Amino acid sequence: MADLCDLSAVELRRLIGRGDISPVELLDSCLDRIARINPAVNAVVALDIDRAQEAALRAEVAVRQGEPLGALHGIPVGIKDTEDTAGLRTTYGSPIHADNVPARDLGVVARLRGAGAIVLAKTNTPEFAAGANTRNVVYGATGNAFDPTLSAAGSSGGSAVALACGMVPLASGSDTGGSLRNPAAYAGIVGMRPSSGLVPNERRGLGWANLPVNGPMARTVGDAALMLGAMADDDPRDPLAYTLPGEPVRGRAERYEPPHPLDLGELRVAFTEDLGFAPTEQHVRRVFRRRVAALSPLFAAAETATPDCTGADEAFAILRAAQFLALHLDNYRVRPQQLGPNVRTNVEEGLGYTLADYAQAARIQTAIYRSFVGFFARYDLLISPTITLSPRPWSELYPTEIDGVATRSYFHWLALAYGVTLAGHPVISLPLGVDEAGLPFGVQVVARRGGDAVLLAAAAAIEAHCARSPDLMRPIPDLDGLANRNPIAQSLGFLDRG
Repeated sequence: MADLCDLSAVELRRLIGRGDISPVELLDSCLDRIARINPAVNAVVALDIDRAQEAALRAEVAVRQGEPLGALHGIPVGIKDTEDTAGLRTTYGSPIHADNVPARDLGVVARLRGAGAIVLAKTNTPEFAAGANTRNVVYGATGNAFDPTLSAAGSSGGSAVALACGMVPLASGSDTGGSLRNPAAYAGIVGMRPSSGLVPNERRGLGWANLPVNGPMARTVGDAALMLGAMADDDPRDPLAYTLPGEPVRGRAERYEPPHPLDLGELRVAFTEDLGFAPTEQHVRRVFRRRVAALSPLFAAAETATPDCTGADEAFAILRAAQFLALHLDNYRVRPQQLGPNVRTNVEEGLGYTLADYAQAARIQTAIYRSFVGFFARYDLLISPTITLSPRPWSELYPTEIDGVATRSYFHWLALAYGVTLAGHPVISLPLGVDEAGLPFGVQVVARRGGDAVLLAAAAAIEAHCARSPDLMRPIPDLDGLANRNPIAQSLGFLDRG
């Protein structure tokens, strides 16, 4: 019999609601798994055990007394350490905030609690989420769930690994250049970047800029949909979460749960290995071609095509640098020695750009967005690899080359992800078996703007098909092997900045 912590959130919520299991039992199962596995991977970096146990007891009583139950009632969740949690240490992976204990939850965390979720843990992230290798000098490195010597990607690497290892049923993530999709692919789990504004964040430094979003991470599409329904809201503090007075636009879990099986045979799908510009390694291309061959018969039409992403590298670099100037310029000027190399690099790059450069980047982003809009007038879905290469050691700050060709920056290897980021369309990373190294392989599925519910329904249908194939089903890490490994904290360079 599976441990409770390994069941899907949808199933757990059903069992809790019927009184078949207790939220206390579920919490204990998660805590046992964390104690057994976390030393090997360092995914969970802070725990709120006492308050979580109190919340689980209250949740149990609410079920017995027949009280109304939220969509996530009694479900333990992990929260990325860039998101404020009231009364629980939140460091953003930075020594500047090593002792920070927020007084209030970030809005998205408050909404999860309001839906009945139990905030159990904080999950690891690189410093200020800057980078796709989850390591920092506060908590150290997070190892890949399938080989802790390898990168978990990032910046939501702690959440992805915690999910893959069954430490929590649900976890939060955020995504600028693939920060929840990339670790989802490396961990063999599901990560969704929603349409910009669907999940509000009142603390985004540039409120009108669409690059950073928050989103759900889970082990199944249904679980991600359930979590998204609790995360979405009409919060006017986020300018992108536009509201219609008196009329709800977002929210309610049922909007994002696939309402009925979607017929994939009615969809026109485009496949692309590289979006026309991403430096994708040959290994990933070979594996992706096999996935295309397996998936293509499911659809009404399957073609090789891509939107025009001309200028994506330039535009993303400039717009990303602007985000870092807005958030980190003061720290750079006052205490640069307390910032890691990724943050300093982005700030210094930003200081070298002009207003004309920014205008050009915004113009390119607009052109890419309109290219995607035109593209989705012809196709229902776009499918590509999630990430450009198979996992490398976490001791490598970032990949400096792909197939012998130098990368342009520490984030250039994330091009498959940030090409979609620029367009602002909803996208989900799905696990589809393993690559030639035996490590999880993910594909990202993109839908038209605002098509989050349709995307989830399509992804759920693809997931259901792949669950029947040993070559395509979600891979599971060797938990016994992880439990018997030396703690990752004993590894050379564990606390290095790089």
